[in-house]
Amino acid sequence: MVREKDICWEYAEKLDGNKVKCKFCQRVLNGGISRLKHHLSRLPSKGVNPCSKVRDDVTDKVRTIIASKEEVKETSSSGKKQKFVEVKSPPVNVSPVKALMSMETPSPIQKVYPNVTPMAPSSMNNQENAERSIALFFLENKIDFSIARTSSYQLMIDAITKCGPGFTGPSAETLKTTWLERVKTEMSLQSKDIEKEWTTTGCTIIADTWTDNKSRALINFLVSSPSRTFFHKSVDASAYFKNTKCLAELFDSVIQDFGPENVVQIIMDSRFNYTGVANHILTNYTTIFVSPCASQCLNLILEEFSKVDWVNRCFLQAQTISKFIYNNASMLDLMKRLTGGQDLIRTGITKSVSSFLSLQTILKQRSRLKHMFNSPEFCTNSSYANKTQSISCISIIEDNDFWRAAEESVAISEPFLKVLREVSGGKPAVGSIYELMTQAKESIRTYYIMDENKCKVFLDIVDRKWRDQLHSPLHAAAAFLNPSIQYNPEIKFLTSIKEDFFKVLEKLLPSPEMRRDITNQIFTFTKATGMFGCSLAMEARDLVSPGLWWEQYGDSAPVLQRVAIRILSQVCSTFTFEKHWSAFQQIHSEKRNKIDRETLNDLVYINYNLKLSKQTRNKSVEADPILFDDIDMTSEWVEESDSPSPTQWIDRFGSALDGSDLNTRQFNAAIFGSNDHIFGL
Repeated sequence: MVREKDICWEYAEKLDGNKVKCKFCQRVLNGGISRLKHHLSRLPSKGVNPCSKVRDDVTDKVRTIIASKEEVKETSSSGKKQKFVEVKSPPVNVSPVKALMSMETPSPIQKVYPNVTPMAPSSMNNQENAERSIALFFLENKIDFSIARTSSYQLMIDAITKCGPGFTGPSAETLKTTWLERVKTEMSLQSKDIEKEWTTTGCTIIADTWTDNKSRALINFLVSSPSRTFFHKSVDASAYFKNTKCLAELFDSVIQDFGPENVVQIIMDSRFNYTGVANHILTNYTTIFVSPCASQCLNLILEEFSKVDWVNRCFLQAQTISKFIYNNASMLDLMKRLTGGQDLIRTGITKSVSSFLSLQTILKQRSRLKHMFNSPEFCTNSSYANKTQSISCISIIEDNDFWRAAEESVAISEPFLKVLREVSGGKPAVGSIYELMTQAKESIRTYYIMDENKCKVFLDIVDRKWRDQLHSPLHAAAAFLNPSIQYNPEIKFLTSIKEDFFKVLEKLLPSPEMRRDITNQIFTFTKATGMFGCSLAMEARDLVSPGLWWEQYGDSAPVLQRVAIRILSQVCSTFTFEKHWSAFQQIHSEKRNKIDRETLNDLVYINYNLKLSKQTRNKSVEADPILFDDIDMTSEWVEESDSPSPTQWIDRFGSALDGSDLNTRQFNAAIFGSNDHIFGL
């Protein structure tokens, strides 16, 4: 059968009918091998969701196959099109000479390096010529290569292609004025649409604080509700960060922007603990809660785990292996071949997360690493076979104590990484954080059932951080109102959180008139009578989000229903996605005039919200919210020296270097520099 000979079948499993199953993400597709190709190419076409787990080398191969087939189609119809092309005149104001300028005028690279002979355009087909032009555009303008992975990149190319020959792109002035304003207006309209749901769900204000390389205290304000999260503004609070009155006025203005009646909670990190602003909010806004950032607390727990002596020693041994491999081109190439193109290192949202994820990956590749260090390719290579580093790596690889420590480290960290994934995905997780933390603690007890001392070490860390950083009455009330917890007979902590639940009710229903029937409604809910006890409600307890469950089945307790929806619709974390701080630094540059500052404010508002919008669209895709796509090539898992030379950074890769190995954040910082202005401002 001819269809079975298609090279792409090695990436799929054929199912009944015209269905195929992707071997990377396990998604089942209708439409056969053709739709699988578009799925693996990660191109936004044919209505096929892109694969989130396909390797880059497979994506490149499949894109080449698709492009070659398109070229065949174009060639078959070229006879008909040729006459039309010959009689078509150049576009207005574009001379024939100018139309061929890319062929005859020296490129930017030629001007800098006149001795470099470019690839002869005449020997290239249309696909190669287009790719070369795009590559020159990236290189000349110092655009990081990961941009080519974004969906908007391919959408832009598709839109230009539809315009046909002679298309002239918008000028810098048009982009900076007309299109900037139009896209900003679109964003504002989307924000207004989301605001309509706040009457029912309420919203969370997120105050995300960080310090830049000039020791300035910058605060990014975002607003979150079930539909999505929006970036509001960035403020330089350096001059008054320790001034409670000034900070209070800043938070007052932000609360007024969204309406105090709409705000359920404000999430702020530990940097605000000693500023007094939390007390100001709690005193002046009686229905607004101030909550800690769950992601930050979980990261502190993992950070403390990593400081335990034997865990830290395990990290150092694993880093010896990863540094040796990633600083030797041939070793990196060999490792990639043996692991099917997979990396050993993972870059997470924090240093601690990165370390535990990387150790987890090394543990998964245990057998392949052992095979690699015993392979003929390694043993016969005199450049490193008998070097001190390689001997150390072999000693670690053959050390059973190291692997036992790795297994143990992964076992104790994974439950908390799981919680971190749940609270960092941008979805309302306030109703589950209490149960998730209880389950994570129980996992440690189970794992160390025979080792009481180790169990106590890690549980003490968790309890201390939970007590000092994470515990919130709002989290307890959300757990009490979560039907999957309330009606679960195995849950033992409901009695202990009941007091916090009542405190939250008193805060949200401050007057006796508002609380008139609340006791009866609580009884109706806890005893599952009325609509709470219907078959549909019982079946949906564990199947839908708690907020949606209350919206559909909470009519028997209308006052409690309104409170429950507002509480259960909130997020509990500030972490959303990888932030590009350089843009925020440029907003607050003292050298900027008012016009440039306003334009850059608009640019950052649009850029941040486009990324948040992309995150919302990709929620259905199986992406890990605590993991970044690119490897941090300057992390302690790779970098050997404190100040590597530029050539050392590049030379270590050799043939193993590809786009997936580049950490774009570090690439930007190292290659672009802090003085390269974003968007030309």
